[in-house]
Amino acid sequence: MVDAPALRIVFFGTPAFAVPTLEALLASRHAVVAVVTQPDRPRGRGQKIVDAPVKARATAAGVPLLQPARLRDAAFVEDLRARRADLGVVAAYGKILTDDVLAVPRLGMINVHASLLPKYRGAAPVHRAVIAGETETGVTIMRVVKALDAGPMLAKVHRAIGPEETSEALERDLARLGASLLVETVEAVAAGRVVETPQDDAASTYAPRLTREDGIVDWAKSAIAIHDQIRGLHPWPHAFSHVNGRRVILLSSRCQVRARYVPGEYQVRARYVPGTVVEAHGDRLLIATGDGDLQLLEVQPEGKRAMTARDFLAGRPLADGDRFTSAP
Repeated sequence: MVDAPALRIVFFGTPAFAVPTLEALLASRHAVVAVVTQPDRPRGRGQKIVDAPVKARATAAGVPLLQPARLRDAAFVEDLRARRADLGVVAAYGKILTDDVLAVPRLGMINVHASLLPKYRGAAPVHRAVIAGETETGVTIMRVVKALDAGPMLAKVHRAIGPEETSEALERDLARLGASLLVETVEAVAAGRVVETPQDDAASTYAPRLTREDGIVDWAKSAIAIHDQIRGLHPWPHAFSHVNGRRVILLSSRCQVRARYVPGEYQVRARYVPGTVVEAHGDRLLIATGDGDLQLLEVQPEGKRAMTARDFLAGRPLADGDRFTSAP
């Protein structure tokens, strides 16, 4: 039996990661009195204006929707106050909340963050964890404060990262885990039994927003580092390289390590110079790295569809000794 009163909640979120949390709140005993999401923007190749995932879900549920261009807008803040929210819930909203907005809900705001804080504070915690080769991540529910992802922690859930897992698959599962953990935390807040644990700022790491430049492959790195880069940058911006003057997006790979990786120490034989095509026959497209060969399993030539290594080689033959490079 639940003794604590139901809460009035205002939800802040924009992309697909936030949708499971919104759905969990809509299915709970608490009332979502408004959803705040970012303004409509052109999306996709055609740059058409389409509803972001949270907007689409809120619209379908008939929840009042707010899309302020500026969070400092006085009319928006007054509208938010008029909702009489007890609690604010944030999940990948995409903007830093102002002091005026943070002060609106009487119980403050809590955030669903896809990392085990204090590690990977910032905009791209899932992708940066995969790129770094982490074997574990999770979701932290924290109190929102003015400093970036630095508020006290209310709850955590841990989740292993598979060696072949992409950021896309991992983020999808973390969204599900975070939604469940968030509802449990809301119940604890409502009952006044939540425990807040300060973060260790000295142990924090930063996960900056991804850029296209993050996709440039340095073949002198270890095979596992490049493999992690490929899966960590899926589905955007993707790791990429150039061969014979053509840009090729790297979609999936497999490592074949020759020896322990020591930065700056590479094989002297020409076939092992980083970026060199070691083998390009049938299904086998092997590229030399700093410590071994990276087998490319799926690629996408710029302007073309994604394809297996076999299909790529059938249409664009490569010779042993050709080079993949960071620039054309």
